Amino acid sequence: MSGRSPEEIRASIEANRMALAVSIEKLRGEVAEITDWRKQLGAHQRPALLSAALAGFLLGGGMAVFRRRRRRRS
Repeated sequence: MSGRSPEEIRASIEANRMALAVSIEKLRGEVAEITDWRKQLGAHQRPALLSAALAGFLLGGGMAVFRRRRRRRS
């Protein structure tokens, strides 16, 4: 046996339950903050805009090449 009384075991379980509840609430807050895309976009606005501009440039260039190749085949 563990040498602890049933009351000590219950108290330990309750303490663990409370600690787990606090940890879960903290985790929920962190997840909500990380998944808030508006806040993330505001915090990283410049890199996001540069990435969007680069993606648009690459997609636009890729579409132009695709159209040019398609016209040559016709």
